[in-house]
Amino acid sequence: MDIIEEILKLKDEKNAIILAHNYQLPEIQDIADFLGDSLELARKAVDVDADIILFAGVDFMAETAKILNPTKKVLLPTRRATCVMANMLKVEHILEAKKKYPDAPVVLYVNTTAETKAYADVTVTSANAAKIVEKLDADTIIFGPDNNLAYYVAKKTGKRIIPIPEGGHCYVHKKFTLEDVERARKEYPNAKLMVHPECNPEVQEKADLIVSTGGMVRNACQHDEWVVFTEKEMCYRLQKLYPDKKFYPAKEEAFCIGMKSITLKHIYESLKEEKYEIEVPKEIAEKAKKAIERMLEMSK
Repeated sequence: MDIIEEILKLKDEKNAIILAHNYQLPEIQDIADFLGDSLELARKAVDVDADIILFAGVDFMAETAKILNPTKKVLLPTRRATCVMANMLKVEHILEAKKKYPDAPVVLYVNTTAETKAYADVTVTSANAAKIVEKLDADTIIFGPDNNLAYYVAKKTGKRIIPIPEGGHCYVHKKFTLEDVERARKEYPNAKLMVHPECNPEVQEKADLIVSTGGMVRNACQHDEWVVFTEKEMCYRLQKLYPDKKFYPAKEEAFCIGMKSITLKHIYESLKEEKYEIEVPKEIAEKAKKAIERMLEMSK
């Protein structure tokens, strides 16, 4: 029996479900029960009918699933699956910003730790950030941790966005430059450029489309060729969904080490030994849950 058959067998035996992010390795995308971006995965985690949720993503995503499903066992296949950007934001950054802007609501990207989410008024994803900020009854917003997404939200809403921490970013999306844009235009003259809002402002300004990975899935049908400015594995997902269209990664070296740390072997071992179980302290979970549930309600 090969490793995929072993995984499927364990899934059945243990009534487990595999949720996977769009940036996962192709072979992991292929065995996932549900594939999506952060918002889609958060929504899916609410109504999971399984005893075990195995999260093929990074740790903040598994924490979110646990917060929304406190009675379920949530597994992260390896401790190495973490998000550098999420770890940039500390509680001190939020408290310092609140001292300066006491009336400003705290809006945190879901790419944050459970501990910081407990201080949020609402969480957002790249798919719904502008929509939710627009709905808030405030002109000044404290927003963390991605400064490029903060730029995008400020531009879309016209509100004053206070980014925390200074320089917060995703190293994968930070790699894309204007030179990459120019090269893509020359190499693929018939293609349009779809760009994630975690990319630098100057790259966003040159895009044909600025969307989350979920938005990429929904909008790819509009054109026959695309250069994709996000983690390179997004092209695999898009190509499977739209086999008659062409998708080119803007940069082959645009890959997330945290996401790529998960292998089929990790998933097999995680299911077999039920490791590594995610736990979130009750007090933190209850506070963070309010911010996450508010996001889900506001993004309907």
